[in-house]
Amino acid sequence: MHSMGPNRRTVLLGAAGAAVAAAVGGCSRGPEYGLSELVVATGPPGAVFREIGAKLAVLLQEVLTELEVRTVQTGASLDNLYLLDEGAADLGFASLDAVLSYEADTGEGTRLDAVGRLYDSFVHLVVLDDSPVRELSDLDGLRVSVGSVNSGTEFTVAEILEETGLAVETVRLDQAASADALASGEIDAMFSLTGLPTPAVAELAEKHAVRLIDLADTADVMADAYPEAYFPATLPATTYSGVPACPTMSIPNLLLCRADLDEALAYRVTDTVYRGQARLAAQRPEAAQINVRTGISTGVVPLHPGSERWYRDNKPA
Repeated sequence: MHSMGPNRRTVLLGAAGAAVAAAVGGCSRGPEYGLSELVVATGPPGAVFREIGAKLAVLLQEVLTELEVRTVQTGASLDNLYLLDEGAADLGFASLDAVLSYEADTGEGTRLDAVGRLYDSFVHLVVLDDSPVRELSDLDGLRVSVGSVNSGTEFTVAEILEETGLAVETVRLDQAASADALASGEIDAMFSLTGLPTPAVAELAEKHAVRLIDLADTADVMADAYPEAYFPATLPATTYSGVPACPTMSIPNLLLCRADLDEALAYRVTDTVYRGQARLAAQRPEAAQINVRTGISTGVVPLHPGSERWYRDNKPA
């Protein structure tokens, strides 16, 4: 996959990644599983990663009473990959396209495995209803939020802009801040890559008349360029208040872990994800997609041996 701007390793080891790493600190080691705490890298305000991650941490704490389970707020996919690869987090969420590019750009290979595939994210391009923007090309020269620094949204939008040759004035805001900026007229449009419904977009649609921009042609371009990562899809009409169905593209999301995570611990994490699926779905409807049959479909990312053993022990009938 193409790189997003300068060498991604340089970006990740720069100020944004370093700031998050400093906030997280190293993972404390103890006698149980080689850890005394389990750190889960999630996402920014208004993002599904953050909300599912918070609920997952609660479920994990219930069963892993011998550890302290805590979450850390991040920019999302790329921050999470950096933290996992550097050993500053034990679990983290990431979109598959960001994983593929991160591994390509690091060159020497990463120390990451997958617990499983969770759910798919959808690309949203949101404008206010009275906006003159009707298609992607209308964004040319406009002020557009592309997500927070090192987020999956930022990465995917960079890939879209590179493939289409579109030039916009980029603003890097998390999803909640993007929605506020769009409502106030500070930006002309916002991208969001996340599950359905996206909390920030749902709240925006409740307060303001908004539209989603048809990305069918863009989805075809991206799926042709990167068939392992991007898939044509539709945002259902029931997703947001007053917003009709809209063609777009989807991207699988994975729950990742460090490759050196204790095998028994990875097994218990995997078991908690699936046994707690209904409770996760009660918190976030995207989690309804979590199931054993699709969980093993992690693309080029290998399953952790502990997770792989769990799947073997729990094959669907």
